[in-house]
Amino acid sequence: MRELQKFTASYQRELDWQISDEDYQQTKESLLHNYMLLTTEVAEVAEEFRKAFNMVYKESVNGADPDVAFAEAKSLIQKDVGKELADCIAYICKFANFFEIDLEETFYEKMDEVKNRSNKNRKLPTY
Repeated sequence: MRELQKFTASYQRELDWQISDEDYQQTKESLLHNYMLLTTEVAEVAEEFRKAFNMVYKESVNGADPDVAFAEAKSLIQKDVGKELADCIAYICKFANFFEIDLEETFYEKMDEVKNRSNKNRKLPTY
C-alpha cells in the first residue's frame, strides 16, 4: 500500500492533479471536487455489478442456471470492475496523501479494531 501511495503522489504531481492546499477555500473546493470524483468511481463499480445482475436475470429467464450465468457475467465484467476499483484506489490514495495518512498502517489498525468488535459475528439478513 505504501508503494501505491508513493506512486500515486508522484503520478498526481506529474499531472498536476494534487489536492490544492493554497488556502482554505481552494482546499475545500479541491477536497469536495475529488470526493465527488471518488463517489462517481464507486458508482461506476455499482454499474458493473448492475450489468452482471442484468445478464444473470436475462440468462435465467431463458432457462440458464443462475450460478453458471453469474460465473459468466463475473468473468465478463472482471476487467472493468478492476479498472473502476483502481480509480477508487487512486482517489483514496490522493486523500490519504493529502492528510498524511499511512494507509497500510491504518488499514491493519482498522482490521484489528473490527476483529475485536463485539457485534462482528452478527448475521446479516438475506433477501
